[in-house]
Order: sequence, then structure tokens, then C-alpha cells
Amino acid sequence: MAPIAYCVLLDIIVFAWSVVKVTSESPVIAAAYKAFVPGFGELTEENCMPVVHTGELLREAMAGGVGLAAFNVINLEHGEAIVEAAEELGLPAVLQVSENCVKFHRGQVRPLLAGLAAMAEASDARVSLHLDHIEEFQFLEQAMGTGVSSAMFDASKLAIAENIAATRRAVSFARTQGWHLEAELGEVGGKDGAHAPGVRTDPAEAAAFIESTGVDSLAVAVGSSHAMTAQTALLDHDLIRRIRAVVDVPLVLHGSSGVPSTELAFAIEAGMTKINIGTMLNIAFTEAVREALRAQDLVDPRKYLAPARTRTARVVREALKAISSPRTGQS
Repeated sequence: MAPIAYCVLLDIIVFAWSVVKVTSESPVIAAAYKAFVPGFGELTEENCMPVVHTGELLREAMAGGVGLAAFNVINLEHGEAIVEAAEELGLPAVLQVSENCVKFHRGQVRPLLAGLAAMAEASDARVSLHLDHIEEFQFLEQAMGTGVSSAMFDASKLAIAENIAATRRAVSFARTQGWHLEAELGEVGGKDGAHAPGVRTDPAEAAAFIESTGVDSLAVAVGSSHAMTAQTALLDHDLIRRIRAVVDVPLVLHGSSGVPSTELAFAIEAGMTKINIGTMLNIAFTEAVREALRAQDLVDPRKYLAPARTRTARVVREALKAISSPRTGQS
């Protein structure tokens, strides 16, 4: 190639990368480009980053009559454990980063997501990236161009009219990014809000909420509760069936760490698809760290993070088998 042509090509590549970088970090600049460049920002599942799309995994799970396990990530060791287990079993998984996790990481969405995206791309496992319980819109905007393909926007603490308005805005934004958008009609138990323990999602209200907002999936309150450390929750399987009968989007179960495996199997059979798990991983991780730290002279973090990662992967494997393996007797 002639030197001049090479230089021109290099300039084009550098300019293109600068556009991607700047627009991914600035919604205002992205909007300006979209106004003057037809089709800019209108991403689809086919041209997202090379991480599997959550929408694709959900459709496959619904078609196969199985669940899709979604695991909350706090650190890179969590991510490594989940990807390792998914790869070993050949089962899909969702890596979820919650708003609480983002705030733990000093309000920065992108660094942890970058690490998780790199893990996903380097693995044979079919995993996707998801934002969980996002209440502040800025965190959706910060995640542009990170490999995230879905988000759960949580306006459930608001009055229903405000919830609908805020969720519509999130759906509109998600469409520009090619994302799948999950939402919640009222809070799942354990968060002392609209869905305190004992409250249940009304099927008619669920159908109306989906119609009003255009969400792609819906988290429902059917008996689970966040942050449970014992598997004692009993789900309302009849309610799940009644909700499933009037809505056509995937149903999401939050607070699944407190639900026994047999209950989860019945819930999936009744119509639940995405099963969120977080506390169960934290219990395993923390127990392993405590055990390792009994050695009084231990100062190398790798000496306790490694067994914590191994213990977490073991729990993830069992959860994947319970949630995403085809049921006996199914075609």
C-alpha cells in the first residue's frame, strides 16, 4: 500500500474510533450524531458487541421450557466463577451488575463491565451482561457501548403513574441501544416498599403495565424475597400461571436465593423464565473467605479469593443445573 493511502486509512480508523469512544461516553454528542447520521445509535441484537444478547437467551429458554439463570456480580472473582461454571456445563447465564454494586464501585459502571465483557468474549460460555435494579437513569447512559444488552429499570418505589412514565423513558432509551428492558410493577418483598413481604402481583395490573410501558420482561412478586439466607420461600405457582396466561413477555423471579430448587422447578414449569440469584453466591464466597482467614499469618488476598471463587463456582453449577437443564420427560 502506498504511504499516502496508508496514512489516509489510518486517519479514517482513528476518526471512527474517536466517534465510537466519544459518543459512548456522551449522550449529548451521541444525540447530535444521530440527528445528522441516519441510523446512528439504532443498534440491534445483530450488531451489539460480541457478547450474547440477553433477549436471545430469554427466547431460547422460553421456547425450551427451561429457566435462564441470572447471577449478581460484585467483583471479578464472582464473574470468573459464573463464567467457569457456565462453560463447564455448557449452559447459558446472565452476569448482572446492580445499581448497589455500581455504587460500591464508587459510581463507576464501566470498569467492572469491561472486565466482565472481556471474560465473556474469552469464554466458550454463552453469557450476557445485564444491569439490575437501576433507579438512576445516569447509570443506563454510562453503560452505553459496554457490551450490556439488557437492563432492569426499577421505578417500583414510585406511584403507578410515575412508574409508568419513568419506565417508558427507560424503554425508549433501551430501544436506541438495542437492549432488552425489564421492569417491575411493584417491589418484590424484602425492600420495605410497595411489595412488602406477603404482597403479590395482580395479573390484570401486570398486563396493563406491560401494555402501557412496552417492557420486554416483567419482574413479579409471587412469594420470594430479596436477601434471604435460608431456602424457605414458598411460591404461589397458581398466581404464576395466571400471570403467564395474560402476558406474553418473559417473567422474572427476583430473590431466588431463598427459594428451594424444587420450588424453582415448579415455578419454571408454571411460566417463570429468568431466575435471579445473588445472596446464595455471597454466602458461599464469604464462608470460604472466613475459613481461609483462620490462618493467622495469611496476608496474600489470592489465598482467600481463590477458594472463595471455587466455592462460588460450585454453587453456580448447582443453580444452573436446577434452573437451566431440560426437565426429564420434556421433548
